Amino acid sequence: MRYLAIMLLAPWLVVLGWAYWAYPKSLPKNAARRGFDVLALLAATVAAFQAALLAFDAVELPAADQFGPKSGAIWQQVVPALYGYGAFVAVLVVALIVRQLVWKKRAL
Repeated sequence: MRYLAIMLLAPWLVVLGWAYWAYPKSLPKNAARRGFDVLALLAATVAAFQAALLAFDAVELPAADQFGPKSGAIWQQVVPALYGYGAFVAVLVVALIVRQLVWKKRAL
């Protein structure tokens, strides 16, 4: 159950990773840029997994009382998904900004 949030979020993260890889078409596609893109996607993936695992451990489930377990266990999957998504997007936004500053075409 620990990795369920990331497994459910993975298809959307793949779509975001593809969009990062394909955008923008105007930047040069040389080996240095592709290397940077691979490192950015790896960093985003690692950040998403780490954030999701930390969030999974941080969520406190409500204790069961005399009438059985209370509702709220869904948050142990929702919070890690949100944290993982946020970490993935944050790393890619920083990478987009850096990539744009480094590889943008100079206006003549």
